[in-house]
Formats: sequence, C-alpha cells, structure tokens
Amino acid sequence: MSPDDYYLSVTAGPTYEKQDPVPVNSPKAVHISTPHLDAQLQVRIKDFRGQPPCEASSPYFSYPSHTTHTYSIAFSFVPKKDIPATDLVFGNDFDQPIRDRLPPLFGKAMKFVTSWVDPGIEGDPYADQPYLYGPLVSSVNVLRIGEKGQKIGERDGEKVIEEGADGEEAEKVREELGIPGDGPARMKFFLDKGHKEKFVFEKGRRYECDFFNGYLDFNQFALKLPYGLSFSALYMWDGQALRYVLRNRATGDLIFSISFALVPKKDVEGQNEPGKEAEPSKGEKPGEEDDMGVD
Repeated sequence: MSPDDYYLSVTAGPTYEKQDPVPVNSPKAVHISTPHLDAQLQVRIKDFRGQPPCEASSPYFSYPSHTTHTYSIAFSFVPKKDIPATDLVFGNDFDQPIRDRLPPLFGKAMKFVTSWVDPGIEGDPYADQPYLYGPLVSSVNVLRIGEKGQKIGERDGEKVIEEGADGEEAEKVREELGIPGDGPARMKFFLDKGHKEKFVFEKGRRYECDFFNGYLDFNQFALKLPYGLSFSALYMWDGQALRYVLRNRATGDLIFSISFALVPKKDVEGQNEPGKEAEPSKGEKPGEEDDMGVD
C-alpha cells in the first residue's frame, strides 16, 4: 500500500451520515446549523492529496506561527443555548474497534499525547467503539471570545484566528475569569476543574477556535511523534474514516463531525469513466436533494 494510491476526502456535517464536502485550503467555509449552534469551519492541510481540482496548500502555513504545522481545523460557532465548558468536548471517535490494528508502540504514543499534547484528553482506544475526547477549552490551540450578537459570517476566510477577544465586553469575560492571554497558558489553565466549571459557552456569543499540530502527516498518511515514534496510517487502516467531533458529553449529543477518509484512486477514476454515473455520497439517495442542515 502506497500513499500515492489514495486521495484524502474531507467532509463535515451535523451527523456522521449527513456530510458535505469540505473545500480544503479554500477561504470558503462550510456552514453547519443544528439545534445546538450555528457554525462555520475550514480545514487546511499541507501537501493535500485531494481529488483534483484541489488546492495543495494554504497561505496559512506561511505564517511564522504555523510553519511547522501540517493541518488545521478552524471553526467558529454561536451556541443557541448555554453550554457549560465541562460538557463541551472535542476529539476523535470510531464506530468499530481498532485495537487489533494498533501498533506495538501505540501505548508510548498515547502516553506522549496525554502528557505533552493534550493532558485533558480522556477515552479508551481499545473499546468496541473507541474514543478520545478532551474539553474544548483545553484542547483547541486557539480560543477567541467574541461579542454577543456577532454573526457567524462576519470574518475574513483568509484570516488566521488568534488567541484573544473581540471588543471590550468580550475582553472583560476573559479578565473576570483570569483566562491567560496566550494559547498554551489558557489550555493549561482550563485543565483545572474549578476553572472549567466557571466558564460557560454563552447563548448568542461567537467563539472562534483553531486546532492544529505537526504530528499528523496527511501527505504520507502517517502519525509522526518525537523520539522516533512514527506510524503509517495505511497499515492501520480498516476502512474507517478518522473523525473529529464536537460533542456534548453530558447529553451525549453529537454537535458536528469532520471526517477524513481515504479513497482509492482507482475507485474515483472508475467513477469518472465516460458514461458512468458517480456513486451518491454517503447518506444521500440517487435523485434526492441534499438537505442536511449544512448551508
């Protein structure tokens, strides 16, 4: 199996089944509306192996603060009701077990992740339905608090989200809770249970987040960690997509899901043969209009 034999397909939506394609490395955002919130998201991947036509990279990776990163999941949202920070989690989950495909050194990799990358992460990768979730406030690298009444679309799609607040009223929210002004310090701050319990994602207030790192190499489909730990995703792949999800831990509700799936090039090329109709996307029947709650 070679990375050259596959495309990477990225989709997002309010459920696992209802998904729309994400224009990777494009300033155009995908809009998602659910009973929980209104959101827009962008995905950027360095050396993106997508089905043509696609953008191979983004100016995002030229910013001094992002030259070592390989991907970014940036999203903004406005809750439709208050959500306690203790309940809102971000992370990965799977429908089927992956324990039989985990490499021998996976335990060391997990120890590195939970010690240095995201100490707030919890889960069980060996379960029948594996998951790894962390509180959003301590998992995302960047958290920007906006003012109440701000619309989702009121931002430049090319703009890189930075830690902080928009306006005096939003700055006061951070100051009153003692939230540090830089990302790493804020992530550490919210590892404290007492600090999390005081923070609420307020109804009608806009929040902006950016999640990124340099450990997932989507060009080689590999996980690369320090100390020589490197794992090929192709050898672990069982056909399941890698999902990043935003979820309410208290209610169990899925808020939105972003899916990274490997697609064999031969399958795509076969669908594109003259006179052959493409298969409908997952969750969509032939001839049916797409009404997914995704704008």
